[in-house]
Amino acid sequence: MSGAGPIYDRVALIGLGLIAGSMGLAMKRAGLATEIVGHARTAQTRETALRRGLCDRVCETAAEAVRDADLVVLCVPVGAMGEIAAEIGPALAQGATITDVGSVKQAVIDAVAPHLPAHVDFVPGHPLAGTEHSGPEAGFAELFRNRWTLLTPAEGASAEAIDRLTRLWQGMGAFVETMEVDRHDLVLAVTSHVPHLIAYTMVGVADDLRRVTDSEVIKYSAAGFRDFTRIAASDPTMWRDVFLTNTDATLEILGRFTEELFALQRAIRTGDGAMLHEYFTHTRAIRRGIIEAGQDTDAPDFGRGAAATDRPPARRGVSS
Repeated sequence: MSGAGPIYDRVALIGLGLIAGSMGLAMKRAGLATEIVGHARTAQTRETALRRGLCDRVCETAAEAVRDADLVVLCVPVGAMGEIAAEIGPALAQGATITDVGSVKQAVIDAVAPHLPAHVDFVPGHPLAGTEHSGPEAGFAELFRNRWTLLTPAEGASAEAIDRLTRLWQGMGAFVETMEVDRHDLVLAVTSHVPHLIAYTMVGVADDLRRVTDSEVIKYSAAGFRDFTRIAASDPTMWRDVFLTNTDATLEILGRFTEELFALQRAIRTGDGAMLHEYFTHTRAIRRGIIEAGQDTDAPDFGRGAAATDRPPARRGVSS
């Protein structure tokens, strides 16, 4: 339990997948909310959420779930945010804080803000944590431990609402930082969105080759390709929406990636070993920086083994 007591009286989780489920378990373990109410589109998901203890009760509609909640967390795909916001807007309590967990921020603000009444605070957020698994069975309380959550407060959000939400994420084990919306979407295009697109592409190439090599690509998969398949196993609905809503930043980073790739192709074609060695030496330092920042370990299993964390190894995975 949290020594300071609950931060919120009632939290409403709209969408009950990996992130919402992990939030529910983390909040319960730390005593951060008096009551957690959930909503999901399907009865099966609602039943699973109750069985696993992700929330205290579930509602059939989002509007019912947010009633009297002092924190509402939108945990649905980015493409569904606007529809949900339109439904819950009239039911939101005076002084409530509305946040989300979407991987894109400008699109979420554009979709949600027009439907929110003036008497609530809108503080969009993005926990940089996740796995390749999805759904209510995938959640676990340690998901956010030592991971970053980025907040991009909308204009007019109160300092009290931002501080309260910051303390909630810290109580769930996360590091928290505020960031400008445009900067968030560009940074995430580099660190998450384009790497996912590259992974999807490489797995697609391997699938084509599998037909030629009689499945040897799959049978003899080395660590690099296994990592690509792990990333490419992420929720397809979520990633479809990410690329359709963070278009400009994604295309900008893809352009830069293409330029770098052409330079490497030229070095390989011309036998420029000095260029390749210098390039790989420089990029190797990025890996050391990630380790020094505490976002991975230098263990031979790249930080995914049971010894590196108290999380189940099968659930180590992808940051969205």
